[in-house]
Amino acid sequence: MSTTDDLINRYYDWLKAKTNWREINDWVEITTPYLDRHNDCIQIYLKRQDSEWVLTDDGYTLADLAQSGCEIDTPRRKALLATTLNGFGVQQTFDALEIKATEENFPLRKHSLLQAILAVNDLFYVARANVESFFFEDVALWLDDADVRYTSRVNFVGRSHYNHQFDFVVPKSKRAPERILRVINNPNKDTAQSTAFAWLDTKEVRPSDSQAFAILNDRDRQIGDAVQDALRSYDITPIAWSKREDFRERLAA
Repeated sequence: MSTTDDLINRYYDWLKAKTNWREINDWVEITTPYLDRHNDCIQIYLKRQDSEWVLTDDGYTLADLAQSGCEIDTPRRKALLATTLNGFGVQQTFDALEIKATEENFPLRKHSLLQAILAVNDLFYVARANVESFFFEDVALWLDDADVRYTSRVNFVGRSHYNHQFDFVVPKSKRAPERILRVINNPNKDTAQSTAFAWLDTKEVRPSDSQAFAILNDRDRQIGDAVQDALRSYDITPIAWSKREDFRERLAA
């Protein structure tokens, strides 16, 4: 078994062992090992609806952001939210994030909802009560200023058939290979692990010389060595926002 196979299987084993199910009336509460911004386990809910299953966060994700001072109440924010959700096939029903599944595609749809929750949490993460711009937008503006050619919000289907969304893809040039970027607004163990799994699952279906980068927001906090070392161990180059100019030429090539 290759190292990649072993790492992916260990990820699956960890996810299965740390996931708990509990029946609540007509719903099943699923407690996952992924942590939200408060270091609480993310919970989603499952219910049978006709011939399908409905998976939902019951409105927690957007309500929590609103209580933290980040309302999704402007056209720009709503468009950014919609683009993120569409990348995972997730719908917004009132304030809830939902996805429907059949028995055949349930694992993939459950994974998509969890990844969407993590992405929305990270995208709109606020260190202060009020923010004027999102980190994703700041990164896009910097790439534009650096004359980096890119496509944003790109989805790749990995070897496991899971769908993974990356924030920017810089195409191959005469001087450099394809570069795949993920923006991490709140760098921690979970966001690093999610990024690592996405890259491990995707890299074998991309050109062999493709490179992965993680742009880390360190404007309001220091990034622990453990997060950056973990990314490097999976062949992902961490780019601290404060050190971004060191990578300008490498990404623009």
